[in-house]
Amino acid sequence: MIDDDGDGRDDRTREERNRDRQMLELLNELRVALPGVQILFAFLLTVPFTQRFADVTSFQRDVFFATLIATGVSAVCLIAPTATHRLRFHQSDRAYVIESSHRLTIAGLVALAAAMMGAVLLITDFIYDGTVVWLVPLLLTALLLGLWFLRPLLRHAAGKSSGP
Repeated sequence: MIDDDGDGRDDRTREERNRDRQMLELLNELRVALPGVQILFAFLLTVPFTQRFADVTSFQRDVFFATLIATGVSAVCLIAPTATHRLRFHQSDRAYVIESSHRLTIAGLVALAAAMMGAVLLITDFIYDGTVVWLVPLLLTALLLGLWFLRPLLRHAAGKSSGP
C-alpha cells in the first residue's frame, strides 16, 4: 500500500509485494479458465433434455455423467478461491488464500482436462464408429497433457526459471 502521507513510497515488504503479485496472477488465470468451465457446464446441463438423448448408448450415458461430474468438480475448485479470498481477506491471511487457491486451481484444471476429454469422447462416439472414437480423444488428451502439465513440469525439473 502507498503511504497516506503522499510521499509515494511503497511501504509493503518484499514478501507482501510478492504475495500481491501472486494473487493478481492467480486471478488472471482464473479469468481465463472459468468461462470455459461455465460454458461446458451449461451445455452439459441442457443435453439430457434434448430429444436425441434418448438414443444414447449406456456407454455414452456413463461418459456423459462422468463428464458432467468432472465439470462440476472443476467449477467448484475454480470458484473456491473466490470464496476463500472473500472469507479470509480481512483476516490478513493472504499466504493461506494464495496457497490454498494454488492447489484448488490445479485440481480444477485437472478436473477440467478430464471433462474436456470426456466431452470430446462423448461427441466422437456419438458421431463416429471405429478407431476414430478412441484415436481423436487420445491425441487431444496427449496434446492437453503435454501443454498444460508436462511442458511446465519438465521446465521445472530442468531447473529453469525466469525469476520470482
